[in-house]
Amino acid sequence: MALTVIETWRDLPASAQGAAVAIGAFDGVHRGHQAVIDAARQVARQRDLPLGVVSFDPHPRRWFQPDAAPFRLMSPGQMARALDGLGVDRLYRLPFDADMAALSDQAFALEVLGPDGLHIGHAAVGFDFTFGKGRSGSPEALARYGEQAGFTVSPVARVDDADGLKLSSSAVREALKAGDMARATAILGRPFAIEGEVIHGDKRGRTIGVPTLNIALGDYMRPAFGIYATRTRLAEGRVIDGVASLGVRPMYLLEQPLLEVWLFDFDGDLYGRTVETELVAFLRPEMTFDGLDALKVQIEADATAARAALAVSAGLMPAASARPA
Repeated sequence: MALTVIETWRDLPASAQGAAVAIGAFDGVHRGHQAVIDAARQVARQRDLPLGVVSFDPHPRRWFQPDAAPFRLMSPGQMARALDGLGVDRLYRLPFDADMAALSDQAFALEVLGPDGLHIGHAAVGFDFTFGKGRSGSPEALARYGEQAGFTVSPVARVDDADGLKLSSSAVREALKAGDMARATAILGRPFAIEGEVIHGDKRGRTIGVPTLNIALGDYMRPAFGIYATRTRLAEGRVIDGVASLGVRPMYLLEQPLLEVWLFDFDGDLYGRTVETELVAFLRPEMTFDGLDALKVQIEADATAARAALAVSAGLMPAASARPA
């Protein structure tokens, strides 16, 4: 059964209520988030309930800090696809607006989650889950309210990798900022990916035989600026290897950071189409060059490095073989 997205908690029919849910922002749907979803899944199976996720749009941080730097790890569409891939039946993507922000912890539990709202059967939450105005609610408080509203609660302890890797959204952001794509992938359980519409750029790449797809970064957090080995998924599902520049391109300075992807062995018009590009490996920081000829030489070197990194990630080449001599 495909994921159903429900964008309100008010006036729901009985058919849209009664799930065992995981509650949280779930930005990234990383392995720590997946542990909370698995806790809800266990109860859903035991009680024969639908499996749901309760999240919010916009992210509460954006509501309370409208001028904060971009920080999102995924778009709403990416979140829905990730949850669908985990077998979630329903995504309750609730609007985080002035009304939601003003709810006390008790009101959120009893009105939103209770019989007149989502009427959940069970809630799984992270050990550090907070809710309600002033973030006054805790997992323990939610359990007390659940006794009144008719649902049970299971707090999920902090989950770390066996090697001590912290599994959190903040840890993903730290890894991306450092250009450590292997660590980001290990936490997320998949490569970090930017999804967006292909827009028109200055078409400078076409003049040197390197046409690129240009994608605005929007509210995505800014990973380390530089050159990446990439895989891009087109709307029809085709996946194409490539190399990308992410940043302000110091040689031909941009006002806003941009993702510019050169797809290998591809010839087609994708303007106006939505694509999703995985940043598989960080190759080098941004650089300036003495001239166009030096830039062309570096682009070819970057393409070679990207192909090698992608072969390693696909298990087609040992890591040692991809290192430059």
